Amino acid sequence: MDLSNVMMLLCGLGLFLFGMKLMGDGLEMAAGARLKSMVEKLTTNKYMGALVGLVVTAIIQSSSATTVMAVGFVNAGLMNLAQAVGVIMGANIGTTVTGLMIALKLNSLAPIAIFLGVVIMMFMKKAYHKHIGQIIIGFGILFFGMTVMSDSMKPLADDPTFTGLMTKFSNPLLGVLVGLVFTAVIQSSSASVGVLQALAGQGAIGLGSAVFVVYGQNIGTCVTALLACVGTSRTAKRTAVVHLLFNVIGTILFVIITLLLPFTEWIEAIFPGDTMMQISAVHICFNVVCTAILLPLSNYLVALACKVVPGKEEEREEMSFQYLDSRILSTPPIAVGQVTKEVSRMSEIARKSFSQAMDMLLKKDETMMDKLEKNENVLDFLNAGITEYLVKINALDIEDKDRELLGSMFHVVSDFERIGDHGINIGEIAQALEKSKIELSADAKAELEDLKKMVSSLLEDACSLFEKRGKDPELAERINRIEELIDERTEELKDKPYCAFE
Repeated sequence: MDLSNVMMLLCGLGLFLFGMKLMGDGLEMAAGARLKSMVEKLTTNKYMGALVGLVVTAIIQSSSATTVMAVGFVNAGLMNLAQAVGVIMGANIGTTVTGLMIALKLNSLAPIAIFLGVVIMMFMKKAYHKHIGQIIIGFGILFFGMTVMSDSMKPLADDPTFTGLMTKFSNPLLGVLVGLVFTAVIQSSSASVGVLQALAGQGAIGLGSAVFVVYGQNIGTCVTALLACVGTSRTAKRTAVVHLLFNVIGTILFVIITLLLPFTEWIEAIFPGDTMMQISAVHICFNVVCTAILLPLSNYLVALACKVVPGKEEEREEMSFQYLDSRILSTPPIAVGQVTKEVSRMSEIARKSFSQAMDMLLKKDETMMDKLEKNENVLDFLNAGITEYLVKINALDIEDKDRELLGSMFHVVSDFERIGDHGINIGEIAQALEKSKIELSADAKAELEDLKKMVSSLLEDACSLFEKRGKDPELAERINRIEELIDERTEELKDKPYCAFE
């Protein structure tokens, strides 16, 4: 194998990785809101989590990305460790889709797919159709890259030194180690399995040697999540450890099965003469069987992870994000959904701040000032943090409707922060009245209480309309009516002839 073959191999691998990323991004954007709704179901149970992990990974074409996203969700407090286990196991099954497509030998469709995808992207106007075009282009480039890799490896099949080296992979420890290291380096088990299938397609490696490499590849894919958990909470670190434990236990189990039982012979009998499909079958079998065995026993995996990463989880501070994490940015549609939740949380704090400020004014509750200041600090933190997060999301490839929503959020978070400022102002007025020994009259209190109810109703309806993305004309009309009533009532109270103090 000369230098030109090595260069073509690297070119093919690059095209393969790029095609997989392009196809995954297109699928992700096309799924859009449906992907967000799927993630909403993550919080039900571990079995639903496994299903969602499988589907999401099949869409974004990366179990590493799904696992990193799970680490981000746990770190943000969106899901607990037990729920994340299901997502991780489902992701491991979802990552076998790429290998299965390769085994079906769709290479001949690559030129047509690339041409068709380019035509769709150039001439279709709707964003959804452009995303479909992107999926088709990604599919074509992936298989074109696979063809380039396979062609560059043809000389290896006749190289006795290389074939002799490949037979040494039948040593379980060496095979697992090679698969682990190669996958850790290129950060993609799908790509490393694809390279292995390309070798098999040229007759350079047989299933007897490849099987242990496949097991090692499953461990190697854990490296991404382990790196992603640096600087996260203990629970997030345990999530990455669970991913590692799952694949290590699975590898030990399958190495024993392969050594003690005629496992490879069974696979070869099912798919005779097709080493690429045999490798894909082993990959699928590994992840499906391990999930079937370990998912019901996930509580023991969680307990083991807690021993590996000991200690008590710190209480989540109020001045922290509950739904946002930088790792979630790798999946833009889900990041949009998460930032919407964080803004909704901000709205609740702003409404609470207004209510507490009015209670302080009307009920002379001095303890409310500390709460108002605490709320104001949280609102300031969220305003700055969410704004920074919005800037990052806007730089990503997102749908036009999501970009429009994010644009409005810049104003919304600023408005919620101002409500907190007004709460502080009302609290300071209440303190000034108390210091001056001035009492509000009964009529003034009644009128202010009435105004408070109107403003509270307006805030609640406005926040509800925001969460519905403005898709409630009746609610919008009611908000306008209440706002006009508040303006009228405010002018009336300003013109009252009697003194509001006793």
